[in-house]
Amino acid sequence: MHWTDSIVRKIVAEKGDKAKYTVAAGITPSGSVHIGNFREIMTVDLVKRALEFRGKKVRFIYSWDDYDVFRKVPKNMPKQDMLNKNLRKPIVDVPDPFGREESYARYHEVNVEEDVARVGIKPEFLYQAKKYRALKYVNGIKVALQHTKEIKDILNEYRKIPLEDDWMPLTGFCPDCGKDEVSFSDYDGKNKIKMFCDECGESKEIEISKSPFLKLPWRVDWPMRWDYEKVDFEPGGKDHSTEGGSFSTCKEIVKLYDWTAPTYLMYNFISIKGGAGKISSSSGEVITLRDCLDVYEPAMVRWLFAGTRPGAEFAIGFDLEVIKNYEDFDKCERIYFKEQDAKNDKEFDNQKRIYELSVVDKVPKKMPFQPSFRHLTTLVQIYEGDLDAVAKDYGVKGKDAERVKVRAQCALNWLKMYAPDDIKFNIVKKISKKLTSKEKEAIKLVLNKVDDKMSDKDLHEEIYTICKSLEYEPKDFFKLFYNVLIEKDKGPKLAAFLLVIGRKRLVKILGSI
Repeated sequence: MHWTDSIVRKIVAEKGDKAKYTVAAGITPSGSVHIGNFREIMTVDLVKRALEFRGKKVRFIYSWDDYDVFRKVPKNMPKQDMLNKNLRKPIVDVPDPFGREESYARYHEVNVEEDVARVGIKPEFLYQAKKYRALKYVNGIKVALQHTKEIKDILNEYRKIPLEDDWMPLTGFCPDCGKDEVSFSDYDGKNKIKMFCDECGESKEIEISKSPFLKLPWRVDWPMRWDYEKVDFEPGGKDHSTEGGSFSTCKEIVKLYDWTAPTYLMYNFISIKGGAGKISSSSGEVITLRDCLDVYEPAMVRWLFAGTRPGAEFAIGFDLEVIKNYEDFDKCERIYFKEQDAKNDKEFDNQKRIYELSVVDKVPKKMPFQPSFRHLTTLVQIYEGDLDAVAKDYGVKGKDAERVKVRAQCALNWLKMYAPDDIKFNIVKKISKKLTSKEKEAIKLVLNKVDDKMSDKDLHEEIYTICKSLEYEPKDFFKLFYNVLIEKDKGPKLAAFLLVIGRKRLVKILGSI
């Protein structure tokens, strides 16, 4: 059984066999949302699909916690001084340093919303600043304040240093200076409370039902929203899942709202293999979903997550593993369409489910054309990035041509950003190497044999015949051509390489010798 089907069973067992379920994810847009953060939204979308496979309706909500405090300026952001002046304010009120969006928060939100749509994820986005400022959570705030003692006891159970006697489950932003340097006292048990701003040095009595600048602290806010949205399933990162972590306390606090914690699933960390350092939003050293989509076609991004249990750590490859990943994805696709045999029924069922979860929209009625990523890395260099020429080389049209172009663009991006140097090449415009008479003769003999209509197997045999007739060692013969054409000692398989370059272009390069 695939892991998504297992978690669906658990959801139904814990929440009952309902016609409709609510699944949730969310994040604070305090910096670039990296691929590790993306694991949460991808996990929820995969579970959503599994529920839909079971005939259930699903509401998928994704919360932008843009009413959180702006605590630290990431190093990769411009206008550092301006951003530093806005520390301690809500993220939604921090200006966009790029000048594109209405706020710093919105800048990060827009990027993610655009990118997740490319991999078929279309949740209902909720903006917590709008929710709080529209006073949607007034009742949730009052419930928390009326259960201050119970919440404090739950939190203290896991704390080395107990909360102070006057602690209250409330935070917010000063309506005058906009910062979160505020404290509260003298709650009347209904609607009034005193608020003091350390920054302004002023105290005032406020009415909760008329105060859009109030909010709950994280460990109370999360369970309050579980109740408000009636959430049935939500995963959490490893940091939230430890004993005494957010989920441990929130699953107890939510009972004060007469609701139960959602079915929970821990997801683990993601690392990057090749071309990237540590993933850190605060430092700005991140790999984002957009970075992944530069190298992997959208269905493959889904496939990377669908084929890995959320609780397992895994690395996304940007080195030579990219080629292997494409080969493994294509194998999964062939098994689904029964163009390749699985080892056994268990493997077939698993690969079938993984493929169903990987496709961006609907599963195609017939197997799509599969251009080899490995071969595309050669073609895009030969055709110097002309994607139309690459598609034409395959002789395909329509959706097959589009897939060729998508993969070819990924191959081109990979070559530019991550591929090792021994895979990269540029075909010369003019020969710079000085050639001996024997080398010139060898090149002319091969050039005379190149026919665009012949197979690479036939040309390969002709090349070996010429090698033998000239008493050339094959490795030296191949090296000669690579030296002449791409100024390297090694390169793609020679016969296929020459045929893709084509006789006309070869004559233009080699005809003057």
